[in-house]
Amino acid sequence: MADSYILSFNCEDTAGIVSAVTTALAEHDGFILDSQQYADLDTGRFFMRLQFQAAGPRLPADVADIERLIAPIAARFRFDWTLVPASRRLRFLIAVSKQLHCLHDLVHRWSTASLPIDIAGIVANHGDAEALARQHGLPFFLLPQGKDDKAARDAMLARLMRETASDHLVLARYMQVLGAELVASLPNRIINIHHSFLPGFVGARPYHRAHQRGVKLIGATAHFVTEELDAGPIIEQAVERVDHRASVADLIRIGGDIEARVLSRAVRWVAQHRVFPNNGRTVVFG
Repeated sequence: MADSYILSFNCEDTAGIVSAVTTALAEHDGFILDSQQYADLDTGRFFMRLQFQAAGPRLPADVADIERLIAPIAARFRFDWTLVPASRRLRFLIAVSKQLHCLHDLVHRWSTASLPIDIAGIVANHGDAEALARQHGLPFFLLPQGKDDKAARDAMLARLMRETASDHLVLARYMQVLGAELVASLPNRIINIHHSFLPGFVGARPYHRAHQRGVKLIGATAHFVTEELDAGPIIEQAVERVDHRASVADLIRIGGDIEARVLSRAVRWVAQHRVFPNNGRTVVFG
């Protein structure tokens, strides 16, 4: 089957955008497989994701030639846009600490071809994940572990992102705060996962303190990382109801499962070019 292409863009909202894009594709034998759009009336921005393939000989076979076809429309409406072959997999570098449930889930989904990404490597500030990396033939990188090595860890993460040509960094329960310089160098390219108890139960043993308070809902949030801790644009969330019968161990187990599912969905949507940052929030074509 011939490759398909994903066109993603956002721009100032105005009349005629959809017509211009779809007409250009139709006139060049572009067959639309999937189309999603959203007009944000609050910000005045328009967001669109199109997946299309050739239905005849007039659609160029080279992505650069298709870009030249779209470029006049992009210039007219001042698109912030990307065009990629749907078969091109984004590369993800995964950072972890000692809690490996999210890493296990991502690697399992990747190894069974249910998560359309390439894993560039696993990087950790502890050695617990090395066996899993070796088992799946993935590069493993051990970060400096000293309390005063924060700058060195950030520098190594930045270097590994460059050397592995990674598109995104996934903090799969990395449990370390990244420095402002590293975060600023990777805007909307770092994905984090955390439990739903923030800001009510900050710090160590949040499930124990949540159990003491008798919480009835637990969950997880995946978001892009910004300089403000755990306050970046949210990509995905989920919750489950619990009751008085749930022990601390139950809460930890349920919470870990939710974290893994939420993170994998966020990674999938980013990998498929379905996530658009939007003024501190996101538009997600799930």
